Amino acid sequence: MGILERKIRQKENMRTNILAVALQLVKEEGWQSLSIRKIADAIEYSVPVIYDHFENKEAILFELSMDGFRLLDRLLEKDKRKYADPEERLRAHAETYWTFAFKNPEYYQLMYGLGMPCSSPGKAKPEFNSFRDHIGEAIEGIVKDNKSSDEETCFKIHAFWSVLHGLISIVMMRCSDIDDTQMNKKVMDDTVNAFIKNL
Repeated sequence: MGILERKIRQKENMRTNILAVALQLVKEEGWQSLSIRKIADAIEYSVPVIYDHFENKEAILFELSMDGFRLLDRLLEKDKRKYADPEERLRAHAETYWTFAFKNPEYYQLMYGLGMPCSSPGKAKPEFNSFRDHIGEAIEGIVKDNKSSDEETCFKIHAFWSVLHGLISIVMMRCSDIDDTQMNKKVMDDTVNAFIKNL
């Protein structure tokens, strides 16, 4: 390996390390407490080293959010390969989205700006629409199979996502000592079933 290749690999490894440490700090202390100084202290490098790899904290947040979107998309792609029937696929997508949100709350909060400013304003995130595209394909398949009117398909896709995201947001943002996870999951399941029935 030449000097140039080694330098490129070292730079990539440092970026990966910075992102991993930032995510770990967030898991321990929350998004609001993340700072360049804390990341630098955690990896035992100076602040300028962080700035050699990322323009600012927002650039780190943006990269982390992209990691979250990519992870969610891989899970949704598995559903797509596993379920040919659009109804089963839509149920699987809802389940995957729900599970992803609660297994990866730090990613979910950052990806959708829950309880914090959205990361890196001004940068478009086409990945933001990945879930919409997956559920849209399933909903269009159900509408076609049911020979229903597809005039309001776009509205139905938006409504479905809104319900799921709304319920997840309520659960995540609620400060409660009551663990009503099972009830919330039942609400989600019932809502998905009712939604599919009415397509």
